[in-house]
Amino acid sequence: MPQMLTQGAALMGARGIGTGLSVLALSGCAGSILDPVGPVGADDSQIFIDALLIMLVIVIPTILLAFWVAWRYRASNTKAEYLPYWSYSGRIEAIVWSIPILTIMFIGGVIWIGSYRLDPFKPLPSKTPPLEVQVVALDWKWLFIYPQHGIATVNQLVVPAGVPVHFSITSSSVFNVFFVPRLGSMIYAMPGMVSQLNLQADRPAVLFGQSAHFSGDGFSDMQFQVRSVAPAEFAAWAQTVQSAGPLLDSAAYAGLSRQSHKVTPFTYRAVDPQLFHAIAAQKIAPGPGPEPEPSPHAAREVSGGRR
Repeated sequence: MPQMLTQGAALMGARGIGTGLSVLALSGCAGSILDPVGPVGADDSQIFIDALLIMLVIVIPTILLAFWVAWRYRASNTKAEYLPYWSYSGRIEAIVWSIPILTIMFIGGVIWIGSYRLDPFKPLPSKTPPLEVQVVALDWKWLFIYPQHGIATVNQLVVPAGVPVHFSITSSSVFNVFFVPRLGSMIYAMPGMVSQLNLQADRPAVLFGQSAHFSGDGFSDMQFQVRSVAPAEFAAWAQTVQSAGPLLDSAAYAGLSRQSHKVTPFTYRAVDPQLFHAIAAQKIAPGPGPEPEPSPHAAREVSGGRR
């Protein structure tokens, strides 16, 4: 009976901690992965909370036990058993090894299940066909191409709420990481390759997107705004973009791919339908990428060569 009461109290305590963390996350972490907008972001947030709870089950008793040992075996406590030649305990060995093994099993199970459910290549279940968006990481800005509408944007991503979005992601120069925290699942943008990602925003919102991989001087400003709008509003926005703005072809892309900082969002009314595939296949020359400053040693070598 006492054991059952102890287990019940532990379970209630874990639930209480989980509820408290959820409330704290939603109230104090607005705009982060703990304030998700879509199904992928919600699953990411749940994995984070589950892993945190599993670790707290170990961390909190360990901290309490450390204080108990310090109090129990203090110098003034003559009742504590003193074993100066003690060297081995099978029970302690079992506890010391079983706790981390069980922790790894639990966290590994959570991560394995989450990795299977959140496979970025896996389409999201929906009766609505996905919106196709082609993403190109430039120095230091983001290009978003909407092949179904023949338009493109720079540093601004607009998507319809409640509609899955299939992203095809590449880079024009160096490695980057495409990440919208509240939608979930950051993924690499790699030159010469195309990554796949499926996300969805459940409701209208204004979100924050960023590069999550250092890529040179302009990395800190390589951010973009994500607007999730009603489907009717998205259709009206696409028509507005189609009515004005420049054309994005190979010549325009050559100018766009030059390194630039803090680029204000703008749009293209039409796009060469083969542009993204040419960038991904590197039929168009890759961007310059960040150039490291020469070391003093290299500078001395160059100076010596000129002499």
